[in-house]
Amino acid sequence: MNEEIRNLKPKALWNKFADLNAVPRPSKKEERVIAFMKDFGKNLGLETIEDEVGNVIIRKPATKGLEDRKMVVLQSHLDMVHQKNNDTDFNFDTQGIEMYIDGDWVRAKGTTLGADNGLGVATIMAILESNKIEHPAIEALFTIDEETGMTGAKGLKGGLLKGDILLNLDTEEDDEIGVGCAGGVDITATGTYSEINAPQNAVAFTIKVKGLNGGHSGMDIIKGLGNANKLMNRVLFATNDFMQLTKLEGGSLRNAIPRESVAQVVVTSEEKFNSAFEKIKNDILTEYKSLEENLTITAEKSSEANAKTMAAADQTNFLNALNAAHNGVYRMSPDIEDLVETSNNIAKVSVVNGTIKVECLTRSSVESSKDALANALTSTFELAGYDVNLAGDYPGWAPNMDSAILKVLDSLYQKMNGEKANVAACHAGLECGILGQNYPGMDMISFGPTIKGAHSPDERASISSAQKYWEFVLEILKNIPKK
Repeated sequence: MNEEIRNLKPKALWNKFADLNAVPRPSKKEERVIAFMKDFGKNLGLETIEDEVGNVIIRKPATKGLEDRKMVVLQSHLDMVHQKNNDTDFNFDTQGIEMYIDGDWVRAKGTTLGADNGLGVATIMAILESNKIEHPAIEALFTIDEETGMTGAKGLKGGLLKGDILLNLDTEEDDEIGVGCAGGVDITATGTYSEINAPQNAVAFTIKVKGLNGGHSGMDIIKGLGNANKLMNRVLFATNDFMQLTKLEGGSLRNAIPRESVAQVVVTSEEKFNSAFEKIKNDILTEYKSLEENLTITAEKSSEANAKTMAAADQTNFLNALNAAHNGVYRMSPDIEDLVETSNNIAKVSVVNGTIKVECLTRSSVESSKDALANALTSTFELAGYDVNLAGDYPGWAPNMDSAILKVLDSLYQKMNGEKANVAACHAGLECGILGQNYPGMDMISFGPTIKGAHSPDERASISSAQKYWEFVLEILKNIPKK
């Protein structure tokens, strides 16, 4: 199937994407893709550097006639989100992505596609390899671990890059020019609970919330999609008087809206439990029928032995805390229409063997608003008696509407497409904000091809958009301002 991808146009882009997707590259496990990229640069005879945290930099001189232009940093991240459907047998540590064509879309078989940010990486590779593309002097910056901490961008030292302009190729709508983004902070609450023996006459049930859309916890948070952890908590909250919780696992990654949650409970009165369960199930399905067509909520008898359950007081305390914890949009921007300013994603919830763990990702383009929501979540979990840790804090990227490179892209887009681009900030973490700390004078912009469903197995990349985007990139490189 991947051979079909290689025949798509522009071939240079799709061939490099196929090469890249053959290399396993989950976040925090980028050793193979780092080696792959270093070999790529060295085989082209180009200056290739790996910095102390694992970022790869490849430098290429300007083509004839463009030596007088400012040096450009072309930047994308090497890692990808590893999400798969529950029934998909796939090992991200050892397997390359299996792709196929579906109309105007390139998809993966039951997994994330890696177009975020693999199409950006492939673009840069194609430019570096070409002997025909006109361009100024280039520094190709391939960062690591963008998806789970942005440690590559954070670890890039000032002074290493020489470029004047940074083109970040990590925006996911081809009519959008990104000029700003949200910052974020990881919030983790941990606690313990008393385990007691399950009643001897209790019946075990497995409760499942499945079939949700999921998606990017920043870009998709405005859609009001279902969060499996919050929906599961509603089910457990509604049946609290008639069941005892033995185990709970929901969600997988901080930056993905959770699609599934599974709980193990024991029940002493099946009639009362079933009645409460059916009511809350029907309420939720009615609420989400237009947003989550594939949502299922089930409670089935289980043969799994449940010797220990959560003590009643601890169970009520846990369900109250998760019920009170904010999830979704917290504040819309008062300055930019339809832009989420601040939000939180309750990404992972685990209850097992006497330990509770709740993992969130809070985002905001305004630091004070991010702090306010982080403090609210901290208060909620600390009132429940849990320990709260804040980590991985990174800044947003403030828009510069007087940017010289913005004017270039804005003018070129309108000339090439007969309409103005959507110049906007996004509610997602781009590396520009972090990179700008050590390179405050660098003029930065973000754009890219249309990608839908990022961070979920529904991720897909538009073939026609990739062609449009590729032509835009080539024109931008020919129109970089003079030094």
